[in-house]
Amino acid sequence: MPVAVKICGVSTPDAVAAAVAGGAAMVGFVFYPRSPRNVTPDQAASLAARLPPHVTAVGLVVDADDALIDAVRSRAHLGMIQAHGKEPPDRIAAIKARTGLPVMKAIAVAEAADLEDAARFLKVADRLLFDAKAPASLPNALPGGNGLAFDWPLLAGRSWPIPWMLSGGLSPDNMARAVAATGARAVDVSSGVESTPGRKDPALIARFLDTARSLG
Repeated sequence: MPVAVKICGVSTPDAVAAAVAGGAAMVGFVFYPRSPRNVTPDQAASLAARLPPHVTAVGLVVDADDALIDAVRSRAHLGMIQAHGKEPPDRIAAIKARTGLPVMKAIAVAEAADLEDAARFLKVADRLLFDAKAPASLPNALPGGNGLAFDWPLLAGRSWPIPWMLSGGLSPDNMARAVAATGARAVDVSSGVESTPGRKDPALIARFLDTARSLG
């Protein structure tokens, strides 16, 4: 089976089209004002309407309040919420109850000990996403989409009772190595398929998805 791919931080119709044409399993929309990939719920709704039923629209939020969760849920036509901040388990459970949608929880990783944080979410999250933790020395770091990778072998031989994805610093050039090092069967990419921060490059999206298909 090919490696499943989520193209995250999509904000234009041409990026959506490239993701769909290349066989992406998920397309992510970012609802976080500090991000260059930020979209409004109405913008996301217009883009999500271009997705076929087999492609899941995922809404990325960061420590979002109920007002944003409600706006995203009511207008953006999502199939999943991605919680990419410091949300505790009870907040994940509350988002699931409030939206009726599955929730993916991002785990920030810099060292082996960070993986233990995943255990807190196994009973409330539907999926985990392991992303690189931004160092304190990085100015204006975002919760994700910084183009940083962590030490992939930290995930080698690890398993969890719910599905998981690999994220952080992936690109068409290194994705195959990352999958080989981690055993990931699903990956998430954002900055690695951009020409400039926040601007997806359809050609890079196509290359990334071509590589994923070759790993089946």
